[in-house]
Amino acid sequence: MAVGGDEALLERVLRVYKPHCRYLESATVAAGGDPADEGGQVGIRGRFHIPESCYIDDTGHFNAVEFNICYNQMIYLLMAKSVERRLMRSFAGWSMDDFWARQLADMFIVDFHSSFRRHMRGRRFWGELDVVEAFEGDWGSGPFLFLRTTCRFGEADEPAAHGKVLVAVKAGAGADDFSAATA
Repeated sequence: MAVGGDEALLERVLRVYKPHCRYLESATVAAGGDPADEGGQVGIRGRFHIPESCYIDDTGHFNAVEFNICYNQMIYLLMAKSVERRLMRSFAGWSMDDFWARQLADMFIVDFHSSFRRHMRGRRFWGELDVVEAFEGDWGSGPFLFLRTTCRFGEADEPAAHGKVLVAVKAGAGADDFSAATA
């Protein structure tokens, strides 16, 4: 199942960013099963535009800071769309109000790996992110939903940068029972 562009949802997701840091311009979400099931996957493909760096003079290339910002914008939109369209059982107990209330406070990158295979200018480019596994666990302070993801960015057909990121989402307030949702 593919879900096309939703400009209103994208605008709302990016509202937490300063206007000059809203790099994700459009995206399409696709579901090929639930990531809580072996082989299930939910993904997003987006188009980005970075007119100028938000924190440093022009480096002339896509860098780790921009990689992280672009990753965050895609994962937020993918989670919002997953809540809205019920694409992952792990978010079955969530409303959109739960997502908006928890977008910044209850979502954490707990493991982040990125690699750059070749130079990429990084002004207009594409990005892809896949949730390849969803599971419940304890992160030392109670139950969390963990999303294991892969991502890639590029300007041409081949990706120039790759990543693997583990995201933790705190349980509670509308997502009280991940076990029931992922069972």
